[in-house]
Amino acid sequence: MKDGAADHVPEAINSRIAGRVRALRADLGMTLDMLAAKCAVSRSMISLVERGESSPTAVVLEKIATGLGVPLATLFDDLRAAANPVSHRDDRTTWRDPQSGYVRRNISPANFPSPLQIVEVVLPAGASVAFETGSRDVSIHQQIWVQQGSIEVTLGNTTHRLVQDDCLAMQLIQPMNLRNRTRNSARYIVIVTSARARALGR
Repeated sequence: MKDGAADHVPEAINSRIAGRVRALRADLGMTLDMLAAKCAVSRSMISLVERGESSPTAVVLEKIATGLGVPLATLFDDLRAAANPVSHRDDRTTWRDPQSGYVRRNISPANFPSPLQIVEVVLPAGASVAFETGSRDVSIHQQIWVQQGSIEVTLGNTTHRLVQDDCLAMQLIQPMNLRNRTRNSARYIVIVTSARARALGR
């Protein structure tokens, strides 16, 4: 993915996120109020997201995903896509965070039954993203493999400085901050796996 590959959030990706959030919430039997209470995002914001009338930040989407018990990457999958084991480059859609400018795209085949998801991210020069969620109802592990440039990853009170070809393994059980302190964009691959740890909606 080239830097600047997505200069705005396409309407199509907002609609995709909207459909995904609605479907996941319905599957869990959760009302808007229940989800709002679980993920600390207002009911009105979730409603806007579900109608495709908002361009939510990565931080907001990560909170919603956590409330739904799924990794963030799940919200970007196309519900209409067939469960094909092959993901083609031309079928992938990029999404840009309106707050930090970071760009991500799902690499893994959409809707294919696999515990793994692969995501490519470009973090612009000087940008940072702070994911605030700590405890989760699912056990989510991920690894970050730097392809270009360097980034800082802070987990709780521990900061890891990663350069090209470094790989960091972690379990998402505490807030995480990603920062690019350099003058060049950084590109990295995220590999995510998740398993339900305890029942949702308790």
